[in-house]
Amino acid sequence: MFTLIRTETFEQDIKKSRFIATAGSVANEEAARRFIADHSDPAANHNCWAWRIGQSYRFNDDGEPSGTAGKPILQAIDGNELDSIAVVVARWFGGILLGSGGLVRAYGGTAASCLKNAEKTAIIPAYQLTLTCGFSDLALVKSRLLSVEHLVIEAETFTGSGADLSVSVPSSEAQRVARMIQDITSGRVLLPLPE
Repeated sequence: MFTLIRTETFEQDIKKSRFIATAGSVANEEAARRFIADHSDPAANHNCWAWRIGQSYRFNDDGEPSGTAGKPILQAIDGNELDSIAVVVARWFGGILLGSGGLVRAYGGTAASCLKNAEKTAIIPAYQLTLTCGFSDLALVKSRLLSVEHLVIEAETFTGSGADLSVSVPSSEAQRVARMIQDITSGRVLLPLPE
């Protein structure tokens, strides 16, 4: 699965109606709602949207005939194998009715074009973990952690005897990283893995 690196937009005119799609990465349902609110245009006739975060998803036709806007936008998200994404497609009515099929193609196509052109990055499942490390081991532990691809040290909080490191460890590497940390510190530092 992939997500977007940055917020993207795409605009097109279809039979005198203007469609603008805005797509971006969202971390959770609240962020998706905020994205939709921030990127809906009150001057547009319709602000149709969809979002997907893992197995959760929602879509809305915003007054268009049922199933002609939100669902095609969601299908564009799924068709591009994207996750943690919200898409808003705003429409300014141009006076020509598009019909149900035309609306499905217009909303789905505008969203798909926006997503197709967007720069993407792979989603790497990771654990958020904290390890406690004494000053004598800190430099070596940090150096080894930073050598692990896709591992991120998100925070370093100093204590009286060392530091607590908050790390994002790729799930596929967690066991290997835990063993490595234990080995290089002779068991003084442990990476607590989820059950």
